[in-house]
This record gives sequence, structure tokens and C-alpha cells, in this order.
Amino acid sequence: MARPLQASPLDALWRQARREWRAGPLHRMTIAGAAPQGLAVRPRDPRPVDAAAGERLLAGDFRFAGERMEVGREGDPWRRPTPSRRFAAALHGFDWAPDLLAVEGGAPELLRLWLEWRRLFGRFNAFAWSGRALERRVFHLACASPALIPLASEAEGAAYLADLARQARHLLGDPDGPGRDAEQATAAALAGASLAGKAGEALLNKALARLEASLPKAVLRDGVHASRSPERGLELLFDLVALDDALSQRGAPTPAEMGRAIDRLAGAVRFFTHADGRLAAFHGGGALQPAYVAAAQALVPSDAAPPKFAPYGGYHRLEAAGLQAIVDSGPPPAAPWAADACLQPGAFSLVCDGRRLVTASVWAAGADMDVAVRGPSGGSCLGFADFWPEISDTKAERQETGDAVWLEAGHDGWRFAFGLACTRRFYLDGAGELRGEEMVAPIAREAEEERRSLEIRFHLAPGVAAQVAADGHSALLRAAGGAGWRLRTDAAAIRLEAWTAIEDGQPRASQVLVLAGIAHISHGATVRWKLERDAR
Repeated sequence: MARPLQASPLDALWRQARREWRAGPLHRMTIAGAAPQGLAVRPRDPRPVDAAAGERLLAGDFRFAGERMEVGREGDPWRRPTPSRRFAAALHGFDWAPDLLAVEGGAPELLRLWLEWRRLFGRFNAFAWSGRALERRVFHLACASPALIPLASEAEGAAYLADLARQARHLLGDPDGPGRDAEQATAAALAGASLAGKAGEALLNKALARLEASLPKAVLRDGVHASRSPERGLELLFDLVALDDALSQRGAPTPAEMGRAIDRLAGAVRFFTHADGRLAAFHGGGALQPAYVAAAQALVPSDAAPPKFAPYGGYHRLEAAGLQAIVDSGPPPAAPWAADACLQPGAFSLVCDGRRLVTASVWAAGADMDVAVRGPSGGSCLGFADFWPEISDTKAERQETGDAVWLEAGHDGWRFAFGLACTRRFYLDGAGELRGEEMVAPIAREAEEERRSLEIRFHLAPGVAAQVAADGHSALLRAAGGAGWRLRTDAAAIRLEAWTAIEDGQPRASQVLVLAGIAHISHGATVRWKLERDAR
């Protein structure tokens, strides 16, 4: 049974040694440097802000990833336990700073909270000075500096800029691994671009060199992020555009690799955006609010139609007569990009008449969820109960005729467990009917006569109502305010299960439609289904 990202004892020893080095005086000397001479530019984060969230923060109400901590107005969030490690990462990453700055009185409150954070963690803290918390804090504090420096005393302002430089040097000098190297280099470069004097110039030059080396690895030629997460790609696009703007303010040119990455990421955002304005959710990424996705699309506007497939990223887009499907036809991302990888081969998302019907994956990297959800049970794909696939090879073949498109995606994920290969076929015709065929077949000529229960799962988006028909071979699906869609199947049984999905960072009730069957290891199995508009 293969599971994603199992840390080895050697990895744990290396992380411990690195933490001890970071805490020592020698390391603190290496990240000390020339004092910044004020601000060189006014960096801007292009992400949209949430004023309602800002008002809650002003009242001391912190909410991240479906969890909540209330400290009261002018309260202290730093000296109390957080609901989870993920919550703590968002808190120490100052992910909430843009929302707080968007409301009246938010800037003084953010300055107060930063001063409190600095008293406790400004010297060093193993958690707060590592990983995503450090990376995002450097980015957000750089963007907040034009609003906070004028409110600070001279000593506080100097400390703010010196701390920003010191943390950015630390981010570059002791990265947590290449999986977020591009994001870390972008944050450090933004800090360097923000700071005037030799401190900013030296930091910027070092960070841009790191960024130029890391971007070709992080952004594939079709714009898909190497993690294969659409959300990761969109977030990197926001960061790079913020850096590009800061460089422009300094009168500095955009590095060639950075310009290519921005254009490629923008194309991938268009590819992964469904007609409802949300992203397709794969490998830990969320669907995100339409306004948030639209803000990313507006950064690099284009009248070009979205590409039909992403050959390097391993995704296909099928579209006809009001139906849109995005299919994962590639292997799971490999290290070092596999931190939030899912083993859900062939998973797909589906939007019908501009309304989400099926979500590809319910694993949310920013939420505290059972790791089992990263396997087939958490994806809209075929799986065997209690088993995870071990994928070494995938294939995809696409054909188009007029308005119709046919896609065959296969993998060998069940080779070692059962000696089976898996093929998933989609056929979308010009009339808006989607047909699917799920096949498992023995790889060896002689296989054992054994039976295994298989399931094809369709994770319905929150708000989709579903009802299984009395005949046990069809179900009626209806998104809120939308038309009904009938799914018919020759599966042995069909059932609905209650589920909880994470949407916009909050848990929401949902359902999963399960087509159940039996696979004979000696000769495999085939399950067919068809989705069409309900005539009634």
C-alpha cells in the first residue's frame, strides 16, 4: 500500500540538525548584514482582500482553514495555543495582514500585533522561522511596510526593516527544500526590492539568481506548477506579479525566466478555470472564490481560448454544449513537489451549465484532514477499498471529431496489488452527453481467480442535491438553481454517502455518489456510466 510523502528517519535527523544550527549564534551572524536605508518602493500584493475578514480580525477573531481563535479586541494571539499546526502556520505567516489593512484602523492594529510577535519570536523560533510561515511572513511584511512604517516610531521603523532583511536572508540562506524554492526566492526578492541601500540590493541580487534557477523547475512548459496543484500555480503567479511590479518601480528589468513563468502560469490559470469562475481542485488545491480567480486572470489578460490539454502537466480539458470536464491523466507529482500530492489517478471535475456538479478531489492542503482522503476515496476516480495505487506509468490518448471529444487515460497503479491495469474513457458529444467507461484488466496472461470490490466515486460539490432511483441503476443530480442531470450506470450497485468537503476554507456538507462493482482478477471488469440532462 503506497502512501504519499512518508518522511524517513534520516529526514527527521536532518531537520533536527538544521533547527539546532538555526538557533545558534553562528547562524544569526550569517544573516546579520547592512542596515536598510528605508524603503525603495511600495510593493503591492495583487490579491483581492476580504474586508469582512478584516473587520473580524480587528475584533480579535482569527479564522483559518475552518478553525477559529478569538482573542478579543486588542488581544494577544501569540501567547496561547493554536487550534492546529496549520492554523499556527497561517497565523505566523501573517496571511491575514492584507485583510486587516483593508479596514479602517487595521494598520495600527497590524503594527501592534507585529510588535507583540517581535517581542516573542523576533530573535528566533524553530517553527515561526521555518517553512511556509517564514516565507509568507517575509512576503506579507514587505507588502505591508508602506502602510506601517509611517505609523511606527523611528526605532520601531528601523527594527521593522532590519527584521525584514534578516528574515529574508534567513529564508535564502537555509531553505527548507526545493519544493518551495521558487516561492521562497520570490518572497526574498520582494523584500530586497522593497529595501533601499546596499542591504536591499545585495538581497535582491541573490534572490533573483535563486529565482532564475528555480523557476524552470517549478513551472512546466505548459504553465502547470510542478506540484500539479492549480492553486499553487495561481498563488505563484500572484507573487511573481507583485515582484515584477516592485522591480518596475525600481527601474529594474524583469528577468527572462520570470517573464516566461508569468505568461505560462497565466495560461494555466485559464486552462484550470471552469465556467463557474472557480479552479478545478487537484493535489491539495482548492476551487477558490471566482473573484479571487478572476483577479489572477486579470493580471495577464488574454482573449485566447483556454488550451485543450496540458501535455507536460498531464491534464485534459473536455468541453461541449455546456459541459466542462478537466481530467487528471498524469502521474502524481514526485519529490520534492509531493508535499500535498494525492494518489487519485484519472480524477476529474465537472461543471454543467456553469454550475459545479463533481469536484475532482476533496483533499485540502490548508485544512486538518485525514490522510486517507489523499487516496482514491477522496477523489472522483476508481479505487479498491483500503488500497492505494502505486503508479509508475500513465498514458493518455485524445481524439476530436467536430464538437465531440474522446479521451482514454490509463495507469498501472494496481499492478503490484492485484496485477491489474486501469483505463478510464470519456466521450463528450456535441449534444452535451458525457459517457464514461471504467476498465480494469489483468496485466499477466495467467492471473489468480480472485474477486475484489471496486468503487467509482463521484464527489459531488457542496450544494448539489442527489437522489438514487428505485431501480438502483441511476441517480438524479441537481446543483442549486440548475437543471437536473441523470447519471445512469450498469454498475452492480449505486449508493450515496455523506461527506464533508472544505470550501473556501470552511467545512461544508456534501455527498459522494458511489458506483460499486466486482473485479475478477483473472479477467478484470468494466463499468459504464452516462450523464445527460434529465428530460423531466
